Amino acid sequence: MRTVQSVLIAVLLTASSAALAQHAGIEDRLSPAEFRAAGLDKLSTAELARLNELLARDSAAAPTAAPAAPVATDVEARIAQAREEGRREARTADLGKRPPQASREPLESTISGPFHGFARGREYVLANGQVWKQVDSASLAGARGQDVAARIRPGLLGVWWLQVDGYNTQAKVERVR
Repeated sequence: MRTVQSVLIAVLLTASSAALAQHAGIEDRLSPAEFRAAGLDKLSTAELARLNELLARDSAAAPTAAPAAPVATDVEARIAQAREEGRREARTADLGKRPPQASREPLESTISGPFHGFARGREYVLANGQVWKQVDSASLAGARGQDVAARIRPGLLGVWWLQVDGYNTQAKVERVR
């Protein structure tokens, strides 16, 4: 949101038109909907007064021959660009939190290679290529096997549970890749 406000303020400060030369406040130049859409309703009274002061100063120094329509189109284009950049930033930030799960369906496969029981932090590679990491402290001491059958099922609140054939103990896991 700060990016949108910064871009909008920069554009408004550099734009010159006949309307700017009249020294009217920015709140008088925009409709209430435009004022809110630009994010200017979030400015404090002091910030809004400073913006109006800067606009009046710059409009007095700038020539007034520029048409108003191209400026409005340029402002709209910059606002659209800033919105898209914000959306991209938000998507990028969300991706780092947790890898998306393709499905919430239970999974049956085998753990490739030797199985030495459960332990926190241990990674389990399934025959289908998926890698799951144990995130709780469940233990299954003394369990041994080679290519053991396993079931991974979803639980509440996005949790996944791993259970191997022949044992009732289950471990909380998360998908690594």
